[in-house]
Amino acid sequence: MTLLDPQIRKRLDEKLAKLNKLRPLSAAHVQKLRGQLEIEMTYNSNAIEGNSLTLRETWLVLHEGMTIKGKPLKDHLEAKDHQEALDFLYELISEKRCTISEQLIRQFHQLVVRETEKEWAGRYRNGAVIIGGAKHMPPDALDVPRRMTNLIQWLKKNDGKLHTVELAAVLHHTLAAIHPFFDGNGRTARLLMNVVLMRKGFPLAIILKHDRKKYYDVLEKADDGDSVPLVLFLAQAVERTLDLYLRTFSQEKLGLLITLADVSKKTPYSQKYINLLARTGRIFAVKRGRIWYTTKEAIEEYRKGRLRKR
Repeated sequence: MTLLDPQIRKRLDEKLAKLNKLRPLSAAHVQKLRGQLEIEMTYNSNAIEGNSLTLRETWLVLHEGMTIKGKPLKDHLEAKDHQEALDFLYELISEKRCTISEQLIRQFHQLVVRETEKEWAGRYRNGAVIIGGAKHMPPDALDVPRRMTNLIQWLKKNDGKLHTVELAAVLHHTLAAIHPFFDGNGRTARLLMNVVLMRKGFPLAIILKHDRKKYYDVLEKADDGDSVPLVLFLAQAVERTLDLYLRTFSQEKLGLLITLADVSKKTPYSQKYINLLARTGRIFAVKRGRIWYTTKEAIEEYRKGRLRKR
């Protein structure tokens, strides 16, 4: 089963290989990046679920211990719980204790809702749930243990058969679809997704709040049996962080990021066409807020690829 476009797979693998060649990485830079990504991951993952703290407020809560006036206590507690879960994730990766099991999934969930859902932290639900705004109906609570056992069996069977990004995406979707807990399913799924990625050397992948609608759309398509858009969506998130690491650690400078509007003026392609290439993963591109960026080198690589095909 191939879910990831071969061109994107090749690009991701080449960038990971390039990053691996730079190892060992500067400990100071790694620590700085980790701190930055922990804040971004905590903010975005919680914000997707409705947490009202801004990125700056999340930093103040976690690093300064501040209480943000007018913001619910629950939002503060969620930020602190998520940081604890991320610390646990990094500890797992550093100690190479990365075997995913039902127990590990429960541990992550317990950390994610430790202060907000104490009664149900780490425990499967015993009643029905509805995913707001989604057509998918999670299985009956009595069926959750069997579904979770099947998920772990599937993971063991396909680990090594699927590309890392494919495995992470399908694991994320399946766990979210089972919805084994009353609350915290999305945050737990995004953390488990990163266990799969980081144990293979990929850096932390972050799904952005700005992409929440698209994120829900690709999850819904996966509910209907089409996981390809979700895999592409995750691949773009993975590449975004890979490029951040390469910009930080590589001796060579990556091409300067420019907007699609600006790059279209320097290439034979229209902005609309380049936007299509970016959204479908056919060129390297990163999204910051609502704006896509790429490089002249990425367009030139695409142009040369088309010429070779001719």
